[in-house]
Amino acid sequence: MPADVTAASSPAGTLAGAKRSHVRWYVLLLISLMYMITYMDRSNISIAAPAIAKEFSFSKTEIALFFSAFAWAYAAGQVPGGWLADFFGPKRVLLAIVPFWSLMTAATAWGAGAVSFFAIRFAFGLGEAGAFPTASRAMQLWFPKSERGFVQGMTHCFSRLAVVITPPLAVIIMNAWGWRWIFYIFALLGVVWSLVFFFFYRNRPEDEARVNAEELAHIRGTLQNGGTSAPTLLRSEVPWRTIFTSANMWFIAAAYGCFFYGSYFYVSWFPTYLLEFRHLSLNSVGYLASLPLISAMIGDLAGGLLTDQVLRKTGNLRLARRVVAAPGLLLAAVLLIPAGTTDSAIVAIFCLTASNFFLELVLGPAWAVPMDVGGTSSGTVTAVMNMVGAIGASISPLVFGLLVERGSWVAPFYVTATVLASGSLIWIFLIDPEKSVVESARLDPAR
Repeated sequence: MPADVTAASSPAGTLAGAKRSHVRWYVLLLISLMYMITYMDRSNISIAAPAIAKEFSFSKTEIALFFSAFAWAYAAGQVPGGWLADFFGPKRVLLAIVPFWSLMTAATAWGAGAVSFFAIRFAFGLGEAGAFPTASRAMQLWFPKSERGFVQGMTHCFSRLAVVITPPLAVIIMNAWGWRWIFYIFALLGVVWSLVFFFFYRNRPEDEARVNAEELAHIRGTLQNGGTSAPTLLRSEVPWRTIFTSANMWFIAAAYGCFFYGSYFYVSWFPTYLLEFRHLSLNSVGYLASLPLISAMIGDLAGGLLTDQVLRKTGNLRLARRVVAAPGLLLAAVLLIPAGTTDSAIVAIFCLTASNFFLELVLGPAWAVPMDVGGTSSGTVTAVMNMVGAIGASISPLVFGLLVERGSWVAPFYVTATVLASGSLIWIFLIDPEKSVVESARLDPAR
């Protein structure tokens, strides 16, 4: 066992009735802001895409390849990023990758042709790949199981907030200074965040002086003698074979791949869909494109709160995660059909807004499960799940673009609905949130 891992203890009398500190919520805010920046940087190209296509005479398939370049690299970098988080700790990893992807965000403005745009977006995807697995490892270190659905919902709420504010902000910047300045200005956000993170974040609550014994006991769990249980290992050997041969691991990953296939539409083709198929103005797109994302924010928070509430009431981890995720995917699928087939732009936007609400209910339980089943390797487990999700995301814009080039803006919605319904079935019948993917023993839902 590493020397820095010791059991924290506190007298029972000190814990009883004392006021708990709230440092973990400041940590959550810091991580949530990072989530927001990741999505601002990855979604800004969807606003710039029509201008880039016009300037360089790119086809829709080429634009789709740029979207997918990010997703392919993002998928490829997931497992290495998750392993680094488990081994070196979240702070070192995030201080390496956030400045790098911020540089690649700025570099997007320097693209001079199809090859350079593809290469830059691929490098950008590699930079962002480790962000969420690393953040999940940080949250696993800082939050008890009973709060993990909420914290995952909150962080993803911030990511959706990013996609809400990015379209109008990017349109304002583009109208004032041109599309390249979108990438220059957004790149600065990651640099500022990295400086704040460097000075204020600690890898473990045990290392933060402002965390009192009561908050530490809440995070780690209180023992019968009044002390707190030993903190989770900061560094751990990853049981690669166990993870990759776990059927439960691949069910979790496949369901998330279905989710991400549907979700990626909103940060890739959605603005172009509104412009070219629904014939809305650029300024209208800047605001209307935000409506499904506002509903997504509500869905993120609702899904996280609901899964934690069910867990606290029932103690049944399988029920708590499934009862939110499975219906969310199914209802999202159902609402895509009228969204794609209606002649009314207003009805389509309403259905997409409702569909995305139900889709985003899934994120709280989906991202809590890797922390539930991954233990000290939760960064790696999260990365495997997110890798498959990114593969789904990389396929989604290509399928959409190819079907549109063949003359149909409706067919992609039927395909996506089928994928989401399949994800719902995986949640109902196959995923087991109480079955560890790193060891043979079943999990205690309360821990």
